[in-house]
Amino acid sequence: MKKVSVIIPAYRCSSTLRQAIDSALIQEVPLEILVLDDCSGEDIEGIVKEYGEEPRLRYLKNEKNIGAAASRNRGVQLASGDYVAFLDADDWWEPEKLEKQLKLLEETKDVLACTGRRLCSPEGEELGKYIPVKKRITYQDLLRHNSINCSSVLLRRDVAREYPMEHEDSHEDYITWLKILQEYKTASGIDEPLLNYRLTSKGKSGNKLKSAGMTFKVYRYMGFGMGRSLCCFISYALNGIWKYR
Repeated sequence: MKKVSVIIPAYRCSSTLRQAIDSALIQEVPLEILVLDDCSGEDIEGIVKEYGEEPRLRYLKNEKNIGAAASRNRGVQLASGDYVAFLDADDWWEPEKLEKQLKLLEETKDVLACTGRRLCSPEGEELGKYIPVKKRITYQDLLRHNSINCSSVLLRRDVAREYPMEHEDSHEDYITWLKILQEYKTASGIDEPLLNYRLTSKGKSGNKLKSAGMTFKVYRYMGFGMGRSLCCFISYALNGIWKYR
């Protein structure tokens, strides 16, 4: 079975990081876990050391605070797996998540797979809401609605290196997925709640007005003109109203 490198950017996450790490360690696939300490002042290294001599777990500290996107990019460069999987430190996976994704990518020959997600409160309690994904996601689908959540992604490492996350003043992961689907046409989806996604006010999506502005920037960074950017943004906004209704 192919090896997976799990990349966890860690910043002000001491209360949730253990749950994220635990959910990665129970995946029954060959893996390594890279925890990238982004200089928040918390004892992230101490949390990693609680796992003793766990050979699959690596602690890496950035020289300075560089943000989640740059931390993910650094993790991709240091990864040794055939695939990379991104996991935010406040999210966690269900068992068999990676195994199911690896099997699916073997079948579809796509380079990227994502999953549905269960929405949870900041305390980790289920909210009774689920965000589904299509079984096959096209570039046009993604323009209308970013159904690919970063913490649900399993991606071929060489492709992740080819398309690093850029423009952190926007939704940089969305730009990366769009560029990948421009080139590779489709992504695979598993319509199951294999990701538990914690809703917090700290993330980029916490401030809806700010998030909307970032989404518009995505289309501009993709090289779209003002008119096309507005059309894409309106479609995205309508889908967002449905998604979180």
